[in-house]
Amino acid sequence: MTQIREAVDVLAAVRRIVFFTGAGISAESGIPTFRDKLSGLWAKHDPQRLETADAFRENPALVWGWYLWRRQQAMMAQPNAAHYSISRLAKAGWDVSVVTQNIDDLHERAGVDAVVHLHGSLLSAKCSGCHRPVALQTDQLSISKEGELVEPPRCNYCNGRTRPGVVWFRENLPGDAWLSAVRLVRTCDLLISVGTSGVVRPAADLPEMAIRANAAVIYVNLEDVSMGDEREIMLIGSAGQVLPELLTRLGVS
Repeated sequence: MTQIREAVDVLAAVRRIVFFTGAGISAESGIPTFRDKLSGLWAKHDPQRLETADAFRENPALVWGWYLWRRQQAMMAQPNAAHYSISRLAKAGWDVSVVTQNIDDLHERAGVDAVVHLHGSLLSAKCSGCHRPVALQTDQLSISKEGELVEPPRCNYCNGRTRPGVVWFRENLPGDAWLSAVRLVRTCDLLISVGTSGVVRPAADLPEMAIRANAAVIYVNLEDVSMGDEREIMLIGSAGQVLPELLTRLGVS
């Protein structure tokens, strides 16, 4: 496969790599994407309507329960071969950073230290009023045994409702995370986009930003998401297959 050989040659010649990851890499660990049909209690709900500040104001218990369910899913999931490939590349001597749209911690559990979460994290929470971080107790992280949704806990400072520490639809990205991502992309030699749709902005602008900074871009996706620039290499396939193959051809154990 010509594209694989080209990608291996590029990898062998660079030092600073930024992996830009999206839902596709976590889907291989069993975490559903927004395109997947929901089941059980959530089958009648649209994720894009649950993931809004308006929905939280209208029905905080429902949205909090949705958050807890997603959090439990993420905690039960395990890193897959793609996550571990990124970690192995870092351990082999490349300067590797990860910028992710995902709100799970699978990259960290696979052994990657430098991870920028553009959309926040399922493992964090904050006050919807004063926006202070909120540390949750174990008994606040589960749905009742009867399956009833419970009201989110209150903030100790302002009595506001605790909300997930994630970025909802129509909300801005965290400024510090975005600035970190831009800095990494503008100074990398290679950006590897894995499992991203390329439609959620401003994060989707990162590959183009890398190209403008004279970096190469490798895409790993089930469909062609490239922009047609000569500095791009498109690898069609699942991340769990493509990334380990790249490392094998590089001679990275």
